[in-house]
Amino acid sequence: MNMMLTLFTNTLLSTLLVLIAFWLPQLNIYAEKASPYECGFDPMGSARLPFSMKFFLVAITFLLFDLEIALLLPLPWASQTESPLIMLTMALLLIILLAMSLAYEWIQKGLEWTE
Repeated sequence: MNMMLTLFTNTLLSTLLVLIAFWLPQLNIYAEKASPYECGFDPMGSARLPFSMKFFLVAITFLLFDLEIALLLPLPWASQTESPLIMLTMALLLIILLAMSLAYEWIQKGLEWTE
């Protein structure tokens, strides 16, 4: 009964909040608020400038490597093995995989955005 009351209350509250947000008008919309700049400075040019695709690929590669390195941090607590040799082997395999993929990116010239 307590679970049903909680589910009903949550459903009612979320529905009420969605309806209020839907029916309330958008107030105070003016040109500066709708512009893409939020820092308070006047725009010096167009916000739709061309973007370097090479830089985007380098940034995505950095994020992927950063995420994989973040997997190493909780490894001693997540492995829960009796011997540290198994955890060390798993960490070394992950580091070797990272080094091989970094070498592959380097060989394919995926880390350079200047030509």
